[in-house]
Amino acid sequence: MRFNPKFFVLTALAGLVLNVTPLKAQTDRQMTITTAVPFLLIAPDARGGSMGETGVASDPDVNSMHWNPAKFAFLDKGFGLAASYTPWLSDVVDDIGLGYVAGYYKIDKMQAVSASLRYFSLGEITFTDASNVSLGTYKPNEFNISLAYSRMLTRKLSAGLAAKFIYSNLTQGQSVGTTSTKAGVSVAVDASIYYKTELRMRSVRDAWFAFGVNISNIGSKISYTDTGDKDFIPTQLRFGPAFSFDLDRYNSFSINADITKLLVPTPPVRSGDTVIDGKDDNVGIIQGMFQSFYDAPDGFSEELKEFTWAIGAEYWYNKQFAVRSGYHHESQDKGNRQFVTFGAGLRYNVFGLDFSYLVSLTNKSPLDNTLRFTLLFDFDAFKSQK
Repeated sequence: MRFNPKFFVLTALAGLVLNVTPLKAQTDRQMTITTAVPFLLIAPDARGGSMGETGVASDPDVNSMHWNPAKFAFLDKGFGLAASYTPWLSDVVDDIGLGYVAGYYKIDKMQAVSASLRYFSLGEITFTDASNVSLGTYKPNEFNISLAYSRMLTRKLSAGLAAKFIYSNLTQGQSVGTTSTKAGVSVAVDASIYYKTELRMRSVRDAWFAFGVNISNIGSKISYTDTGDKDFIPTQLRFGPAFSFDLDRYNSFSINADITKLLVPTPPVRSGDTVIDGKDDNVGIIQGMFQSFYDAPDGFSEELKEFTWAIGAEYWYNKQFAVRSGYHHESQDKGNRQFVTFGAGLRYNVFGLDFSYLVSLTNKSPLDNTLRFTLLFDFDAFKSQK
């Protein structure tokens, strides 16, 4: 059996932004870190996506599940819901995209529960055999369901814990040669904290400092065959600060910074099956997380390249209209994703709408020149109107 060429094109292009297409250094070794189910790393909402893909310490909102589940405990409204859609490779095809639905409920002033559904569709793909005879048309897809609990630990500090079910069905059970394939399944958890405190500044009406940490996708490896090796899922460390300022009654401004690192082993240099530089990456999940800080073949300088950083800013007028922008930077040897983002937001009564737009500065991203959006529902406002 062989795949329709569309499948290979889509996979290769998607890898440019998700680090699944290896880059080669002068030593001709793979330097990027590859994982299964990289769709878990896509920024799902337009607000975070428009601020350079930052959000670990930004003001809490209904889409905090992806960035930092601990933020839900700081929300002052009882219930919220949002739906987002991100077109994928829109310059090439029109049937690939990421859908995302998220919601939360405040149990009381100290606790919140939340849930989200992330669904990534690869569109329709026709599988054929070696003689180019059609084996049928299928719709490969991946999804994950997340449930989280968040609680205030002190007046300024909260913690969150999320559980995830991950399902990846890329081959629809087709066989490759003599090897049969299956859907990949994994379970994972996220652990996070969020700290926010008021600052005293004479030049502004109110000011706050926040800091967040989220370790996401700590979970079992995935395999798409019964005999093949299992692959790490993209366990990721995300941390960073945020500053917010109410300049006066109508104008507010915030700036956020996120630093991220994949907590999976760096590919070593091998000669056949023998590791000649670096460390063996065939290890367990927990060992792989710790090993990821000291296993790069080129030493400390390469370890530093594995940290990605981003910065984003947001301006609100009267809590009704927002303008956002950001910058995202990744090392040339580790994926070379460098892009700027722009966006806007509108809040009116019960509804809210966010937009995001991305422009690549290096490798062409699958999201390049793509408009993505989020629709939000404020049920507290609905109740007050009713």
